[in-house]
Amino acid sequence: MSTLLSAAVQQISRPPRRPSAPPQLSGGLPLVGHMGEWIRNPFALLMRARREGGEVVEFNLLGTPMVLLTGPEANEAFFRAPDDQICRREAYKLMTPIFGEGVVFDAPGDRLGQQLGMVMKFLRDHKMRGYPPVIEDETKKALATWGNSGEIDLLEVMKNVTLYGSSRCLIGDEFRGGMDEEFRILYEALEKGVNPIAYFQPHLPLPSFKRRDSARVRLVERVEKILSRRGDSGPSDGLQALREATYTDGQHLSAHEITGILIAIMMAGHHTSAGTGTWVIVELLRNPHLLPRLRAEMDAVWPVGTELTYERLRQMKFLGDVLKEVLRLHPPLIFLLRKVLREFRYNSYVVPAGQMLCAAPVVSHRLDSVFENPETFDPDRFDRGEADNPFAWIPFGGGKNKCTGNAFGLLQLKAIVAVLMRDRDFELVSPPASYKDNYNAATVMPKGPVRIRHRKRNQRSAVVVPAAPAPVKTHERFTLDPKKPVTIKLDLGLCQGHSVCVSEAPDVFKISARGDVEVLMAKPGAERYEALVRAAEHCPNQVITLEQ
Repeated sequence: MSTLLSAAVQQISRPPRRPSAPPQLSGGLPLVGHMGEWIRNPFALLMRARREGGEVVEFNLLGTPMVLLTGPEANEAFFRAPDDQICRREAYKLMTPIFGEGVVFDAPGDRLGQQLGMVMKFLRDHKMRGYPPVIEDETKKALATWGNSGEIDLLEVMKNVTLYGSSRCLIGDEFRGGMDEEFRILYEALEKGVNPIAYFQPHLPLPSFKRRDSARVRLVERVEKILSRRGDSGPSDGLQALREATYTDGQHLSAHEITGILIAIMMAGHHTSAGTGTWVIVELLRNPHLLPRLRAEMDAVWPVGTELTYERLRQMKFLGDVLKEVLRLHPPLIFLLRKVLREFRYNSYVVPAGQMLCAAPVVSHRLDSVFENPETFDPDRFDRGEADNPFAWIPFGGGKNKCTGNAFGLLQLKAIVAVLMRDRDFELVSPPASYKDNYNAATVMPKGPVRIRHRKRNQRSAVVVPAAPAPVKTHERFTLDPKKPVTIKLDLGLCQGHSVCVSEAPDVFKISARGDVEVLMAKPGAERYEALVRAAEHCPNQVITLEQ
């Protein structure tokens, strides 16, 4: 009732529309605006908005004007805008009861950046190189329970494997070992506290919100118990790193803050990855002509009986492109929100303070002006350069505020899919077209259950064979003369400090005290060409451009 009253007040007090206002989407109702259509199918609403209004269009949810921006140019304006102009914190108040007051999106001042910097230490390239064997082990533990053949709910399998793998890599073995039945119930209560209602009224006295709040209190108690047991000499893992971390003023994190950051780590790498991993298998089975090429690549770089390593995963380029294509068609977050704190301008449009801006990967990824035949599943589009603009393909967001775990997410998914496809043959139980996205959840996943048949793969077929040739990338960044020096250009507006470049060329790059990259050698010689190309090609955020 209070929400409708607020909407009525906003509608009555709203000033006349300005000439610079974006076009309005048709079909809004008094008081509720487009909320009914949003609840029924937000994907359909966002697609209709793009068709009707173009790259900038306004719709209304319960009296709140929402301005949708789509397409690479509009996305760039959205993601490059500074935090003091359009704000994540104000847009994601629904996460405060889950992460906690003063944690992540509710962190005051520059505390958010400091907290993300603490997490980035687990996500830097030198740490990532040790994660594939851990993820392989967690995936094999799941496989060990399957038998030689049978039928599974693939989505549930992926939920477990991604949660266990990411927790073990980023938090530690002790925390992973404590994921008992009580933990599962508590974590599930937190997840169910993220729903469309929470975007507008996160503190309503709903049963799901009460369970959410109780679960967080209990999780803090569990973390406090682990920390007190450890003392100052815990194992060298993510949990201990947070225990020892300090803000710039020297203050340590509280158990409340550590718990919130741990929850953020788990949520960021769980449902998003679980849904994507499920879609990878489903799309491969819906496009069986891709399987021989995928298997040939895997068998060529990962001989039977050897460990799955970071370098082997990097060589599985076609698998990486399959993942990217899945994330293009099935982005887990179909919209990303910001609240306008001071006037935002794009082309001739002006969005005043107080309104909400919305970027929509699910729409931008389906523009035929950017992606050829956008509804077709075509992993080779990335070799053709269709996503070379860093604001065309945005499943993780973009700019400085891009999901910091994007590189880990792709690494984890590549490892899980590689292990599953190495060990099993899969078959869809239902007709291919029956597998659909569930747009009624805050994090979009396939509608469950996702029933899949499996059969132990004949390992004798998994021999080393030449990988099928892939199209040659022709983007100008990588068509350089290896005998000539190169000039390095950095787009620091994209850099988050993943430090792949430092791993590849430590005499050329370093991570600054600010957490982004610096160049030590502006025009390195030809002898560093291969290392520089690897640094540019594998940078998760496309920060580096090489020129001659």
